[in-house]
Amino acid sequence: MTKQIYRLKSSKMIGGVCAGLADYLDIDTTLIRLLFVAVGLLTALFPMFLFYIIAWTIMPVKEKVEESRKSDTSKNSKTKA
Repeated sequence: MTKQIYRLKSSKMIGGVCAGLADYLDIDTTLIRLLFVAVGLLTALFPMFLFYIIAWTIMPVKEKVEESRKSDTSKNSKTKA
């Protein structure tokens, strides 16, 4: 199974792009957010702002895997009962 990138709705601050990137790369979300801010400040904000808006637009939204598994488990238990 290939790994896909998603915006994470559950741990978003603005659009969930940084949270999705952090989840995809398996690193801390705070580190990605700090990198976004640092690169944004070094490039006069416009390129990173533009990248964030584009990523926000094209990345699909997904709940975190653990949360979707919990909802699948609860759905299965309801259908069995």
